[in-house]
Amino acid sequence: MSYLKGFLVTFRQIFQRRVTTPYPKIKREKPERLHGRHVLGRYEDGMEKCIGCELCSGVCPADCIYVRGADNPTDNPISPGERYGFVYEINYLRCIHCDLCVEACPTGAITESKMFEFSFTNRNDAIYTREELLVDEETGKPKQLPWEDWRDGEDLLTSGWLRATSPSGDATYEGQIAWSGDLGYGVRKSEIGQSVTESREQEEDQ
Repeated sequence: MSYLKGFLVTFRQIFQRRVTTPYPKIKREKPERLHGRHVLGRYEDGMEKCIGCELCSGVCPADCIYVRGADNPTDNPISPGERYGFVYEINYLRCIHCDLCVEACPTGAITESKMFEFSFTNRNDAIYTREELLVDEETGKPKQLPWEDWRDGEDLLTSGWLRATSPSGDATYEGQIAWSGDLGYGVRKSEIGQSVTESREQEEDQ
């Protein structure tokens, strides 16, 4: 009789309201802090933010980032620093989207968008190069590659500006913008942190 009870449990579920989403026809709204495909940003004047310091590569627990810096050309500098990211690669067959690279970046060059839907046809496509990660020089928007499924707004809330809202958990830093503007987006707003009411009042005053 025990197996009949099991079938009864299964039979009851037929009449229950479905909790699954028929993906990909219907897609659930993504949370603000979702970690997706990386983006290499530029300053508002078009210069690259990456200075080739290799900190993102050093902190990566999955060993999926390879960076090689080079000295900036004196006649036509690529970044404001002495060096720039001459080689920048991310292997998405290894990446676990932990966001530690974003935390380690001193210039806010590397961020993560909300786009996470890839469809690689070969392993080489999964290794993103500097040219593929860099935002477009004219628009400042992320490059949309053929095997990516970008949706509206997935490039707006990147993880780079979230990390600096409250350094070390100190609420006195709340609402203070500690990052530079991005090409195509300007200076991003700070996130509402621990003091939700206070932060909302500050936003209303602005």
